[in-house]
Amino acid sequence: MQKTYTIVKEQVNGDKVYIDYTKINGYKFKPKNKSNSKIKINSLVIIKPSFTTKVLKKKVKKKLDFYLKYMISLIDNETDSTPGDLNEVLGELKRYRAIVEYKYSKYLEKKYIELLLKKIDILEHELKMKIIIIQEEMMYEKQENNKSK
Repeated sequence: MQKTYTIVKEQVNGDKVYIDYTKINGYKFKPKNKSNSKIKINSLVIIKPSFTTKVLKKKVKKKLDFYLKYMISLIDNETDSTPGDLNEVLGELKRYRAIVEYKYSKYLEKKYIELLLKKIDILEHELKMKIIIIQEEMMYEKQENNKSK
């Protein structure tokens, strides 16, 4: 089931309407234009708090699922994971944490933000542990190679 929204204007008089978005309080974002409609949307401002909450929760869930799947693929594929790759993901998680703390906290409940931050903490902890394990394995391999020479 795909939800679509239709914009209807009952009176057509040919006037252009300009909206001052700086005076409107709401969540601003750039939607992905996947529809076949003739209207192209460059930016969108959601004013209704309940709708903002729903949109942000969906967006946050999608992003956390992405990080979780990526971490699982790195952990499962131990031969290809390098500390550099894991540090890059760790940096992305820290950047995402800042976005959640400062940008989304205006629109989401405090309890939900705390839950998100705990989930991000768990992901960061697992990444740090994986980095330590890989670094120790690399050091062990170097020591073994030096002993054998």
